[in-house]
Amino acid sequence: MTEFTIKNADTILTMDDGRRELHGADIHLKNGVIAAIGHTLPDRGEVVLAKGCVVTPGLVNTHHHLYQTLTRAVPGGQDALLFGWLQTLYPIWSRFGPEEMRISAQIGLAELALSGCSLSSDHLYLYPNGARLDDTIEAAAEIGLRFHPTRGAMSIGESDGGLPPDSLVEREEDILNDSIRVIDRFHDATEGSMCRVGVAPCSPFSVSRELMRDAALLARDKGVMLHTHLAENDEDISYSLEKFGCRPGQYAEDLGWTGDDVWHAHCVKLDRQEIDLFARSRTGVAHCPCSNCRLGSGIAPVRAMRDAGVKVALGVDGSASNDSGNLIAEARQSMLLQRVANGADAMSAREALEIATRGGAEVLNRPDCGQIAVGKRADIAIWDINSIESAGSWDPAALLLAGPMKVRDLFVESRQVVRGGNLLTLPLDVLIATQQRLVSKLMG
Repeated sequence: MTEFTIKNADTILTMDDGRRELHGADIHLKNGVIAAIGHTLPDRGEVVLAKGCVVTPGLVNTHHHLYQTLTRAVPGGQDALLFGWLQTLYPIWSRFGPEEMRISAQIGLAELALSGCSLSSDHLYLYPNGARLDDTIEAAAEIGLRFHPTRGAMSIGESDGGLPPDSLVEREEDILNDSIRVIDRFHDATEGSMCRVGVAPCSPFSVSRELMRDAALLARDKGVMLHTHLAENDEDISYSLEKFGCRPGQYAEDLGWTGDDVWHAHCVKLDRQEIDLFARSRTGVAHCPCSNCRLGSGIAPVRAMRDAGVKVALGVDGSASNDSGNLIAEARQSMLLQRVANGADAMSAREALEIATRGGAEVLNRPDCGQIAVGKRADIAIWDINSIESAGSWDPAALLLAGPMKVRDLFVESRQVVRGGNLLTLPLDVLIATQQRLVSKLMG
């Protein structure tokens, strides 16, 4: 069924250009798009009753490492800073293969769907034992989410002064050739696309200057986006100053890594000049508040970025550094951290929700997503405000203040992926059992 009429929603937070909030209204979804919005629309297709519910655009996740859902709460990495945490996890990840990549992606995307996410990126930068980006792309198609995978890479191992073990790095020629392969096979630039591919060397401390530059040239030749980690913590800044003689923002600019087709993850330690650079160049940022807290990286200057005009979105980051993949919870955390840093009026619940929806679509250059408006893609989240979490709330539309933290129904491209809080597309109990088998094998 690809035609639905959502009826009589208590509140619809449209995130459209006028930021309208509608009450007692209906939405007609047909053939992948929002066909009509209004009151007392005729019942077309399957009718979904939304009385007692808040309706939002599907949330957008702009930074994830889906493979990490097999390595949550690993001892030795639970209390480490970024570099130490990575060195603990790299040997475990080196034992992954195609099955681990596929199952971890299915679990991670299912978790996102249950938290209201309809569009997710993924940053896969290691390919041990025959694993390929294809494994996660197939997983996303099976779960039913809109997907923006990125072909990540690491090319500088420990023997050359890098952080990752040599067994996890690749030859730079092979990286570029495989990037071309996956773009040519999977990237769909059309409106309403379910899969767009990006190019994403892992970080300035795991690839060469030459690969960063060549990746930017390749991406622009192919018309795809660029993504990497940048300025995540103090260690990251120190590494940049020592190895490159400049701050991360200048390094990025020098190598062609600023612009409307670029988004960087974290950016916790951007200074004023770097914020201004990103604003001028329309460079996007994927803010990952829970991971930043877990690794002790700091509080990203999101308020200053938004005030300067930087495009800011949200990312749950990997489940090994977050331990959860709940995007609505990530939006709440972003709001709370800006209040801790800047005062109780620093960010409203509605602004944080806008960052999680429209903001993510803008960073990923998806103007067809992230808002509820006629002609936009039919990616819709329905939140039941009759739950215990919302009981007593005077403003249920302020979802990030009083919940809920899980979605009731989720539609992607006018197909229902979640109904009544349950995933429809794959048997979740079977996925979890398979995941536990793989984790037990890794632990053994």
